[in-house]
Amino acid sequence: MLTGRFGPFLLDEAQRTLTRNGVEVHLTPKAFDLLIVLVAEAPRVVSKNELHRRVWSGTFVSDATLVGVIKELRRALDGGVEKVSSIRTVHRVGYAFARSVEHERSGGQAWHWVVVSGRQVVLKSGENRIGRDPASTVWLDAPGVSRHHACIVVAGSDVTIEDLGSKNGTSVGGKPTAGKLKLADGDFVELGPVSIIYRCSTSGLSTEAVPIQAKAVSPPRHF
Repeated sequence: MLTGRFGPFLLDEAQRTLTRNGVEVHLTPKAFDLLIVLVAEAPRVVSKNELHRRVWSGTFVSDATLVGVIKELRRALDGGVEKVSSIRTVHRVGYAFARSVEHERSGGQAWHWVVVSGRQVVLKSGENRIGRDPASTVWLDAPGVSRHHACIVVAGSDVTIEDLGSKNGTSVGGKPTAGKLKLADGDFVELGPVSIIYRCSTSGLSTEAVPIQAKAVSPPRHF
């Protein structure tokens, strides 16, 4: 599987996500497949025939379809404001990815989760909202927790947390956050009166019971 970093973007083939500064960028399935090929082969020019074969295997599509997907990628990567396109056109031949790419191929996948009163909540790539809003990734139905309290952003191996203007604040290891703060495995995070633990691993989710010794959502439990 491919992980590619270029500029503010992180492309993760395993999770099928493209993020910009930790925020997920929406792509159609074929646009994502095409981007994987171009990034994996960068800076080589990939011919139209090869792109057709690798992205639309066993299906006939016209050059106009390919051009349409290339336009979608340029809008997502450049937004019409970049002076130089991220995808270079080589007329009558094909396309090449024009950005400098840091490749990382690994058989392992990093898992990220938080422990809340003994339960594990898996974090997804990109934004993970925390608060009393039931739509939050980490739902904390507790007095003193704001509806939109904080946000954890997972961008590859980089994981940060930021307070969202909550009433009672957010702290990591007893230190109040000021802007975005990087998280490390085992960090205790306090969101008002509630404490959670951030965990990460490349060997999957831990099955061990982790006692939360600080303030918790529910009354103290023994594990």
